[in-house]
Amino acid sequence: MKLLLFVIASACLAVSAPAQSTNRSAAAAATNAIASPGTNAPGLTNSLVAAELERIMVLDQEAQDEVDKWIRDNQAFEREGAGLPPRDLNLKIRKRLEPVRTAYSDFIKLHPRHVEARIAYASFLSDIHDEEAEKEQLLAAKELDPKRASIWNNLANYYGHNGEVRDAFTHYEKAIELDPTESVYYHNFGTTVYLFRRDAEAQYNINEQQVFDKALTLYSNSMRLDPTNFPLATDVAQSYYGIKPTRLQDALVSWTNAMKIAKTELERQSVHTHLARWKLSAERFDEARAHIARVNDPLLEELRERLVKNIDLQEAKARGTNAPSVSATNAPPAGTGTNLPAAK
Repeated sequence: MKLLLFVIASACLAVSAPAQSTNRSAAAAATNAIASPGTNAPGLTNSLVAAELERIMVLDQEAQDEVDKWIRDNQAFEREGAGLPPRDLNLKIRKRLEPVRTAYSDFIKLHPRHVEARIAYASFLSDIHDEEAEKEQLLAAKELDPKRASIWNNLANYYGHNGEVRDAFTHYEKAIELDPTESVYYHNFGTTVYLFRRDAEAQYNINEQQVFDKALTLYSNSMRLDPTNFPLATDVAQSYYGIKPTRLQDALVSWTNAMKIAKTELERQSVHTHLARWKLSAERFDEARAHIARVNDPLLEELRERLVKNIDLQEAKARGTNAPSVSATNAPPAGTGTNLPAAK
């Protein structure tokens, strides 16, 4: 499950945390040459200020892209017995990102009331794991523009990551109050409630099952606002693995709904593996095999083989015999019915 999503300005530019890498060149367009009263240094127009911020955001994105490539390349080299030691790679990365940090810092010194700059800088600081500096920028941005929902969301992310969970709850609530149409805020809030159940019990004076219900309601609101978001749908469906007692039918409905909006064959096959797990847990062995029969992507082969073994072992145990069961190779071919539950 993805943990939390960090939003730049009012644009819905979000990625999974804690690695909150964000496309700031796109976020720059959201500034629309806006500058708060008192933003500019003497003699500068709003358009020049916006252009300078966009230039910094582009530098930021270029640096992040280059660093990502270094990390991927180094991982490939390590698999071949080469590659830079972690300490050397980290030093190289810090040197590459330091000019970006300096550019943001210098801009804010000149334009201390520029809200978009502080939000973008906070995202950069999150990327480099300087969370205290990130918090400082977000608090300053909130003071400048307390009605900006994205700032409350991003501060909630910070508080959730750093153990101040009750502050996270109240900040998500405020973000939703300010903008009840943003799916990301409900998703983040639901994830935090789900992960920090004891804190949610104390905050809202509810029991664990009610905590699960609250998280699922928030997820439902998120899906209602973004109904074709497959990663979101799978996050919601994944949550049922942690809910006890098991809510089998709800889990099957959730994964079936995810199947309906899957866009690629790999996504669909991945959902089949989850449906197979849930059918297996209910000892619906033939249905589990029917799902596995639809999985043939090499990326899922190891998981497929493990599920086949588990189905055979559990069915043999259920029958009270050690005789091998029918293998998945003899299961119905792709395209046959699987008795999936109807979506709610």
